[in-house]
Amino acid sequence: MSTVEAKTTALDAAAIEGLSRKLVEAAVVLRYEDLPDDVIRNVKLLVLDTLGVIGAARSAPGIQTLHERLQRWEKTGTATALLGKLRMCPPSAALANGAAAHALDFDDIHDEARVHTSAVLLPALLATAEDLGSVNGRDFILAMAVGAEINARLGLACFNCLDHGWHPTMLFGVLSSAVAAARLLKLDIETTLGALGFAHHLASGSSQSILDGALTKRLGPGFAARSAVMAAYLAMDGLRGPQRPLEGRSGLFLLQERGEVIPSRLLDGFGQHWEIMRYGFKAFPCCRCCHSTIDLGLQFHRRGVDPARVEKATIWQPAVNFRTVGVPYEANRDSVVHAQFNAAYCFARALHDGKVDLRTFQRPQITDPVIAATAGRIEVVMDPAMDPIAMGPARAELTLRSGATQTLESAVLLGGPDSPLPEHMLIDKFRSCLSIGLATGARDADVLARRVLSLEGEANVAAIVAAFPEAGPVAA
Repeated sequence: MSTVEAKTTALDAAAIEGLSRKLVEAAVVLRYEDLPDDVIRNVKLLVLDTLGVIGAARSAPGIQTLHERLQRWEKTGTATALLGKLRMCPPSAALANGAAAHALDFDDIHDEARVHTSAVLLPALLATAEDLGSVNGRDFILAMAVGAEINARLGLACFNCLDHGWHPTMLFGVLSSAVAAARLLKLDIETTLGALGFAHHLASGSSQSILDGALTKRLGPGFAARSAVMAAYLAMDGLRGPQRPLEGRSGLFLLQERGEVIPSRLLDGFGQHWEIMRYGFKAFPCCRCCHSTIDLGLQFHRRGVDPARVEKATIWQPAVNFRTVGVPYEANRDSVVHAQFNAAYCFARALHDGKVDLRTFQRPQITDPVIAATAGRIEVVMDPAMDPIAMGPARAELTLRSGATQTLESAVLLGGPDSPLPEHMLIDKFRSCLSIGLATGARDADVLARRVLSLEGEANVAAIVAAFPEAGPVAA
């Protein structure tokens, strides 16, 4: 059955009965020894990449304000907000680090599932590990693997989440990260099921933030991480959530997903077939829906197309991508999030500059009148012939002032499983992020990278937090 066909198929209540418990059972019985070497390696790369983008977010809009507010409320705690090395309670540290991890939209993603996993998962687990005080690297890797695998599978099962108006990263992130935190706490099946139910009770994350270009979109993973920590710890303390958070009448499948679910994707091959291997690492710090469009702009730039000679351009995208990033670009909004979630702006930048990086989405670049003029000549339209929920496809046609036309199309997402970034490029990205955000030299960045890439040998994961570079108070 295709994904689109599944939309018209009623959810079989008998087939999903007990699915929440089955998922928790699969998570609790998994052991470090069950993890293939390539899965362990990819988990460590997820950790490395996320620590880098947290470092780069030091001056990102909203991050200083959030940190200052949290600092006013608490001066000490058992966990660390990495930017500024501020001591906080575990939920607040998870909030601060989760918001920073997603603040630049440069964090990892499972393209088909449409989830940014580590921005929620890593902050939740770091806060839990610090609070526990003696978590070794192998246990931490296992918890990361559990959370990342469940998050991707939730996104695959609930295949149309974004189009239903939810931010999948928040909605699925709090559920999967609560189970992962429970795994780190070594909770049993019943208690972990309670944590999953509690997490669903706390789940939120409207995609209206994306549509309005609001900073709440970037902060959202932090709130999901905070709720995941709360759910796991309160379940451990005996405050259990509902027992059927996925399949119940008011559970995830029927309430948030309206019955448009392929339940088999959640557990088929769990522990043997690893979705962790299909995570992608971003080459561009913006919405993934724009990445194929950026690739087309870069290709036109390499062809030598002069933006000033472009009379108009048309970009075709699949339905969900179009509804997410297809609105006309409004430079006068002066919104970083709007720029990151706008295909016309991203294409114009790629065409003009031949690159898209962190500086592309900073002020005053986002209001550059030359770029705004080019973006104003770009129309983004929905292509009904493309799979409506596909992430990768895009096609662009340029009409030059001479009357000539040029057309390109792309379906491969750079950094995804079909076009992975080599490990040396990921390390370069890590160094660059820490340099831009924290003024960290390559030597110090490499010290942290080596520790992360040998994480299974760490006696206490808190050492990774201690090794994260200092930079003083969060800068404006």
